[in-house]
Amino acid sequence: MNKIIVLIYFSVLSFNSFSQDEWLTHYEKSDFFETPRYKQTIEYCKKLADSSPFIKYTNFGKSIQGRDLPLLIIDKNQNFTTENVNKSGNAILLIEACIHPGESEGKDAGLMLIRDIVINKKYPDLLDHTTILFIPIFNVDGHERFSAFNRINQNGPKEMGWRTTATNLNLNRDFLKADAIEMQQWLKLFNEWTPDMFIDIHTTDGADYQYSLTYGMHILGEMDNAHTKWQKNYLKEIEEYLFEDNVLIFPYVSFRRWHDPRSGLIRNTASPRYSIGYSAIHNRPGLLVETHMLKDYKTRVDATYHLLRHTLKILNNQYQELKNINNTVDNKTKDISGKELILNYYTSQKDSTTVKFKGVDYKIVPSDLTNDIWVQFSDKPKDYDIVLFDKLIPASIVKIPQAYIVPVEWQEVIKRINLHGIQYKTLKEAKEFEIKTYKFNNVSFANYPFEGRQMVQNFDMEEISIKKLFPEGSIIIPVNQKRAKLIAHILEPMGPDSYLRWGFFNAIFERKEYVETYVMEKMAREMIKKNPELKEEYMKAVEANPNIYNNQWVKLFWFYALTPYWDQQKDVYPVGKIE
Repeated sequence: MNKIIVLIYFSVLSFNSFSQDEWLTHYEKSDFFETPRYKQTIEYCKKLADSSPFIKYTNFGKSIQGRDLPLLIIDKNQNFTTENVNKSGNAILLIEACIHPGESEGKDAGLMLIRDIVINKKYPDLLDHTTILFIPIFNVDGHERFSAFNRINQNGPKEMGWRTTATNLNLNRDFLKADAIEMQQWLKLFNEWTPDMFIDIHTTDGADYQYSLTYGMHILGEMDNAHTKWQKNYLKEIEEYLFEDNVLIFPYVSFRRWHDPRSGLIRNTASPRYSIGYSAIHNRPGLLVETHMLKDYKTRVDATYHLLRHTLKILNNQYQELKNINNTVDNKTKDISGKELILNYYTSQKDSTTVKFKGVDYKIVPSDLTNDIWVQFSDKPKDYDIVLFDKLIPASIVKIPQAYIVPVEWQEVIKRINLHGIQYKTLKEAKEFEIKTYKFNNVSFANYPFEGRQMVQNFDMEEISIKKLFPEGSIIIPVNQKRAKLIAHILEPMGPDSYLRWGFFNAIFERKEYVETYVMEKMAREMIKKNPELKEEYMKAVEANPNIYNNQWVKLFWFYALTPYWDQQKDVYPVGKIE
């Protein structure tokens, strides 16, 4: 009888051991040195879904090279549609990994956590009031440009993916302009689900320090006060929980002098081209996770795992509070017409505080190779009292109209407006409107392309009032909708990522009709004869701008611009504001 009991005991042990081994991820099987390829990742995701009714595997589109964009939906009530989840009252947490595939901690941590919640049942309560959307790999094509030489500054994994898509676009610069096919499909997913919170997981570059994790979050006054308060409380709890796990966390900062923490720390805000900047103008808390590149890969994955686990714990406790805040701020945003909106900030270099910073000892020596400085970090921890600059100052403010109107011919802009889920009305017939718009001067462009576009770098502008006929098919965008901030950031030229800055409207700055010099020489003299003061104005312009007025053509074009033949639409913004 005792022999039978012993046999059963060891059989159970053997089964449990086999069961646990069966669910080890590729990362765990590699002794924490490797991250799985795309095919292995998809296989594990499907295995999770096949083994649990709480998990659904699907995709939210295809990449430019034809790979599925994978998505896991985790819900303990098997609610796998937005309609059913919304009826359930759950908070929705979107977790995104591998937007930069060389930064793969989120993929490995997320797969382990989902397994431990659903398969191993270690934390089943974490799904009580939260539905998880998990993107294990966003940039799937870049992920498969796999190499040991893709992240020169980074300590593991053994091999990893490439930063950009197959068309060399950085997806974490594309949230607002949405040029990449992958981003266009992500926007459809985001607008379908409108998550209550968003986490985007990365790995740093930069200096050495003791922290395993750094974070970015809009808590410096860029969002509504209710969101700011909730996010600050969330971060306070996260820091306390992670401290118990022996994980140190600190804000994601820049240094006033690159690589040199003692020069002072600067915190900035993210514009809407970035993930958490985009979620912020949707009135949703976004957390940027930046694991520290110089920590070993296991340390980084473990830290990410704990952060995700604790975030789920907080959301389950505070799901209703956060959902209420999101809904309240959405409703306030619908009432933004006639009010001012801050589009951009800069960090004050005058206002500062002193903070404790857990760095490492280092020295700065002259380089005989570059004749510059060489920062040399040691492995000795050292705490510093460091100046921190984190007060944001508004850089551009705009008054929001009742509506914007976009002419039908600007189809690329209208296409993006559709992708962002913005509501609008379409003109059934041509109609004239009294609008306000902008006239531009002194426009300059970047000297080289950025993210596939030639950006408008600087410009002066003045607001003008005109009557304009808009053709059938033009769209009127009322701002009394929850995406009002998004609309303004797209269409107000002063926005840091406005479509004007990204080059969608560059054609308006091009001159398309010309005048021969022999014609204009005669006409200029006739103009001066009628108005002698004109010559004095011309001479002042030439003297004040010798670099511009440096040849015959340009000088005569000064007169040409004053004639009725000049293109009256040049440098005039085609988008109108209806008040």
